[in-house]
Amino acid sequence: MPQIQHRAATASARSRGVLEGAFALLDELRRQGGEAGLTQIAAACGLPKASTHRLLSQLVMVGAVERHHGRYRVGCQLYRLGQAWQPHPGLRLAARQPLHALRAATGASAVVTVLHDGLALTIASVPGEVEPVAPVRDGMGFTLQTAAGQVLTASRPRRAKDPLAAAVLEREQVLHGVCCAALPVHSPDGRLQAAITAMVPPHRRLQTVAEHTARAGAAITANLTRAAASTVDLPPVLRH
Repeated sequence: MPQIQHRAATASARSRGVLEGAFALLDELRRQGGEAGLTQIAAACGLPKASTHRLLSQLVMVGAVERHHGRYRVGCQLYRLGQAWQPHPGLRLAARQPLHALRAATGASAVVTVLHDGLALTIASVPGEVEPVAPVRDGMGFTLQTAAGQVLTASRPRRAKDPLAAAVLEREQVLHGVCCAALPVHSPDGRLQAAITAMVPPHRRLQTVAEHTARAGAAITANLTRAAASTVDLPPVLRH
């Protein structure tokens, strides 16, 4: 009996080690911008090349990683799984059209972020004029010192009558050549749910950008309200 328990514990530890190694490789691919070579990945993760190659091959087989011209990159299966994660269901879809409208009106890189794990985590983004200086991508985290982070951590009433009263305007304090206007996005019941941020070059009039950002934030809340109102409760599953 003790031998069986020992073998089971050993197998369990080995499985955890494989999973930890696989996720370490995937995280390194993320840090490398989504693509890297075998030697680069192995060195960064502190794993032997043979072990790294074996793990990557297994990840390729399940679609989590793809090979591309002798390098490895995040696969489409992992992307599809990642899209299913939503800190607030419906928020990403509700933000899509307002973010595009915000960029069209201001030329801004527009992002919606939520507070997650000590960062302002981007869940929806549209690149704009400052993309060469400050790229935006879904899944990217901003520090809480940014305009978005300040909005997400501010202590304010649920919803002010004047939405611009809650705006945080940041003029190149974080990154040279980039100014930001960030405002809260509220859920239909008035709770702070996210921050919407417009990132523009310094020559843009930030107050005007903030006004457009406030309208985009209100549009997201309106979309969330309509989505909540249109939700139909399905009947319970019949059991025979």
